[in-house]
Amino acid sequence: MDKVLIVVENGFEDVELLYPYYRFKEAGFEVDVVGPKAGETYEGKHGVPIKSTAAPEDIDLDEYKAVIVPGGWAPDRMRIRPGLVKLVKDAFDRGLVVAAICHGPQLLIEADVVRGRRLTCYRAVATDVKNAGGEYVDEAVVVDGNLVTSRFPPDLPIWCRETLKLLGK
Repeated sequence: MDKVLIVVENGFEDVELLYPYYRFKEAGFEVDVVGPKAGETYEGKHGVPIKSTAAPEDIDLDEYKAVIVPGGWAPDRMRIRPGLVKLVKDAFDRGLVVAAICHGPQLLIEADVVRGRRLTCYRAVATDVKNAGGEYVDEAVVVDGNLVTSRFPPDLPIWCRETLKLLGK
């Protein structure tokens, strides 16, 4: 079975984690949730809890096809977690699909994977993207190689559809 990762920290935007979690399961993927610590429960901005199935050091990226980065306040917290930053950087460098929405590009910036790439995000992060060498565009979804980005929850359907298309589903 094909597998994808969703990275998590407290303060994730609930719908930006849950929507892709179930959408990817529906498409036949096994979905693992990776937080700073394995077996820890993380809480979304609106109170939805989710338990991590693994920590970054437990992950063998050879087993995965994609890394999903939900938004909310979590990316700001994730970018100070070296294990999560390294996981995203390594996944990107290996050519895995990396899909981020809303504030998710904050983690991508820390992983230094936006330089020279075209992407979108929540408008409050646009200047950060530009300062990190990315080309910000205000579009519902942007696909640049193995990178798929969107702006906010209303973009979830097209973001998931384009990510799944890149994964051959």
